[in-house]
Amino acid sequence: MNELINEGESPGKRAWQRFKRHKFNLICLGVILAYALIAVAGYFGVLPDFQERVGSANEAPSLSFAKMLGTDLFGRSVLYKILVGTRTAITIGFLTTLISVPVGIFFGSIAGYFGGKVDAAVMWVYTVLASIPSILLLVGIAYVLGKGLLSICVAMAAVTWVGLCRLIRGEVMKHKNMEYVLASRLLGASDFRLIFRHILPNVFHLAIISASLITLTAIKFEVILTFLGVGIQDGSSWGTMVSDAAGELVNGIWWPLFGVTVAMFLILYALNIVGDALRDALDPKFVD
Repeated sequence: MNELINEGESPGKRAWQRFKRHKFNLICLGVILAYALIAVAGYFGVLPDFQERVGSANEAPSLSFAKMLGTDLFGRSVLYKILVGTRTAITIGFLTTLISVPVGIFFGSIAGYFGGKVDAAVMWVYTVLASIPSILLLVGIAYVLGKGLLSICVAMAAVTWVGLCRLIRGEVMKHKNMEYVLASRLLGASDFRLIFRHILPNVFHLAIISASLITLTAIKFEVILTFLGVGIQDGSSWGTMVSDAAGELVNGIWWPLFGVTVAMFLILYALNIVGDALRDALDPKFVD
């Protein structure tokens, strides 16, 4: 290995040292934190009103802050719309992750540990979900639950927990017959104590890695759903901007689509890099 590991160093500290060794990882983490701060600022009412008219219709980008990315058909700032869309995208990404990760961990853990009928039941559920194209399942659930932020999060969580469940199930199946688990069982530890106190901490790095990928997926799906008319319809979404920009592009008005595309690219790229870096930093078997 290229790095020396102190025996008294905690796994978390070792992982952080490996993560921050590459400065680009820290830059991408900073991008994610910046987007998160924008989302928080939006809920405290700090962000400008994206409905406010700041100029004439379809003004090209200029040096003015409000018009840095031009204006839309109604004279509203494209930059302000992107900022409020950031709040929506980050909120949906994190809420979906908060729902999806615990569900995936729980069902993956009990399926891998207990096996038999429990495993068969969980496998049947996630096999059925995985056999349906994700976008069709999302649209169907969103139509049933109705439009709105919470319904979109629930719909996305119903799709994204499957991959994490498979990962956790496989790892728990490997760990449940290891010596430390057998020793704890001989000492009288209950099944759920063995799962959540002994096995899960050794496979939890998979959940951390998957969380960044689930957030990424949720942001992309939110844009797609809103573009299809199922998601956020109050204008505070990148999907709405993409839908509106498609018609404006024909008339040579490129800046709304350019702005929202760059905003999406930065957060999705940063999440990809951080996800890969977390995989390398948290995997005890990875050697660099």
